[in-house]
Amino acid sequence: MATRSQPRHSGQAPSIPPKVKASPPGPGRKRQDQIYRAGIHGRKPSVPTDFATLEKRAKAKAPALGWAYTFGGAGEGATMRANREAFERWKIVPRMLRDVSERDISVELFGRRIPAPVLYGPVGASELLHPDADVAIAKAAAELGVPYIFTSQACAPMEECAQVMGDAPRWFQLYWSTDDDLVDSFLARAKAARAEAIVVTLDTTMLGWRPMDLNMASLPFARGQGIAQYTADSRFLEIVRERIAKAAGASPEVEVTLGAIKTLISICRRFPGSFLDNLRSPEPRAAVETFLDIYSRPSLTWSDIETLRDRTDLPVLLKGIQHPDDARRALEAGVQGIVVSNHGGRQVDGGIATLDALTEIAPVVEGKATLLIDSGIRSGADVFKALALGADAVLIGRPYLYGLTLAGQTGARDVVANIIAEFDLTLGLSGLTSLAELGPDALRRI
Repeated sequence: MATRSQPRHSGQAPSIPPKVKASPPGPGRKRQDQIYRAGIHGRKPSVPTDFATLEKRAKAKAPALGWAYTFGGAGEGATMRANREAFERWKIVPRMLRDVSERDISVELFGRRIPAPVLYGPVGASELLHPDADVAIAKAAAELGVPYIFTSQACAPMEECAQVMGDAPRWFQLYWSTDDDLVDSFLARAKAARAEAIVVTLDTTMLGWRPMDLNMASLPFARGQGIAQYTADSRFLEIVRERIAKAAGASPEVEVTLGAIKTLISICRRFPGSFLDNLRSPEPRAAVETFLDIYSRPSLTWSDIETLRDRTDLPVLLKGIQHPDDARRALEAGVQGIVVSNHGGRQVDGGIATLDALTEIAPVVEGKATLLIDSGIRSGADVFKALALGADAVLIGRPYLYGLTLAGQTGARDVVANIIAEFDLTLGLSGLTSLAELGPDALRRI
């Protein structure tokens, strides 16, 4: 369960001491100072500090397939718009003449105190935007000391990402496969990689209708992108080989086209082992087909979630909760956390905004579990609003991917550093000094 640091003062205006000591700058002022001092030497930030410019420049640089996969939402994009509109309906009401010279924005999540209530959310197939993909993101998160949630749909195995993170916090996001032994293998690997929590994604038992991808007939996994977590897994490879043996002697019809050849080359480059050996082997192609068949399980139910208590001793969070009754069921199932999420608007068009869902779910959870939120968070002000309405921390998605697109590891780091800096400044400029002081009375709904 998340714990926020306790307020250090009552909120009453203090008497002015005879001599005022200089206060250590918080992350907001430090970040500002770094940028302005670099400007003296003619250096500008690695990435734009506002989201609109960040997104515009990322779109100009991103490959077409990568942009479609990252930016695209479900259907007509109504849920993506709803996510932003919900944040716009809440306005911050700053309070004046309070001593905000020292602030504490740290939060404790599952026994680990992290410097800010911000995590790198799990995003699949990030190599579509940058060749270093997950490893660069892992390094960026480690530099800031905030958790990175390894995705099941990674372009680098979790072990490789964990290796570059040192003692920095990391979690693991699980897509529940149709093969329970594979689920157990993933959980065991996550524990061995020193993941501190398991995040089970519930809202992607099937892919949503995503026109930007569909119009380009583009699914990265079919090209072997985003399945490194699987091809590095002994149980998955066992399933692949079982399928190959079962199909022995069969002569499947293969349509040879330029596109098919390019796809085969892509698959063989990403499958473990020698490229030439992979070209001669049936395993790389069979691995892709196997992944597409088993990666997700539409029949998943609450009874399956209840088995997690016997499968892992790590804290479990359920990601994709949007209804208060589902939050109640999650608590009954004994999970330690909930992530209010609509998958960034990528699964159901015309869905509820996550911030609106949070206002209904927070009273249900009421401190009984750690409560996180993602989808639509673009700035430090958004973080402020989410925490004021009951979240313990937030997950960032598209913004850090845009930073990755523009400047690799540095961009992925600086985008999140900027969000944290703005949150710290927003907290202080609103008359607050800690997360414990931040509540609904800091906002007005319009």
